[in-house]
Amino acid sequence: MMFNIKKCIWLPLFCALICLCQPVPLSQRQQLVLISDQQLIQLGAQSYSAYLDQSDVVRGTGKARMVNRVGGRVKRAVETYMRRERLTDRIDDFEWEFALIDDSSANAFAMPGGKVAVFTGIMQIAEDDTGLAVILSHEIAHVIAHHGNERMSQALLLQLGASALSVALSEEPEFTRRLFMAAYGLGAQVGVLLPYSRLHEKEADRLGIIFMAMAGYNPNEAIDFWKRMQEKQQNGQPPAFLSTHPSYEQRIELLKENMDEAMKYYQP
Repeated sequence: MMFNIKKCIWLPLFCALICLCQPVPLSQRQQLVLISDQQLIQLGAQSYSAYLDQSDVVRGTGKARMVNRVGGRVKRAVETYMRRERLTDRIDDFEWEFALIDDSSANAFAMPGGKVAVFTGIMQIAEDDTGLAVILSHEIAHVIAHHGNERMSQALLLQLGASALSVALSEEPEFTRRLFMAAYGLGAQVGVLLPYSRLHEKEADRLGIIFMAMAGYNPNEAIDFWKRMQEKQQNGQPPAFLSTHPSYEQRIELLKENMDEAMKYYQP
């Protein structure tokens, strides 16, 4: 038998990567995650704190209270869901925070550790608590599904290769921080944009309407919210929230397909 050194080299790496795969909640799709939850939660806390320091955080207003009120209900729903799925180890170290940022962009984001920010520009599209629940549930679903970890892991492999991965994580914290920011939608300083894929968006939509339903918000309202987002874009103001997302028609159709499932969790 001919000895193939290339196979000999790559087989252990392939086996190691398989071992680092885990299932996405609900969809059970296998995803590659190379970064520990503890590392991401630490990066999330540091990046979130730095972001708030340089932003105009809105406090004490009706809308600020709305963000915390709705955020609290979605948080409790997520915790209930993770207990049911026996996945509480993924959120044990979360220290949830919700902030309203004075920014006209129609945007929002969530980071590992339960760090969530909503921009004032998207509040008018949300209109009420239920509309805001759509936004928060969707963004938190990305975190629960480890989508940021997955695309960071892919980018690390592409840029550094497996041999340099552990070195980068331990000895190049600034590089890792910039990659983290790009992965969670706060910049692309490493020269690569890391948008959520359409597969990620589908998973976040499906998981998101379940979270909002468990929080007591009618998931059918998600369809009206995305229609309002569509109207805003048609008016010549494409929201940053949608910059890498699927078309409205595709999203709405997929939401309709998953609505019966979400309604099983809905208790007004």
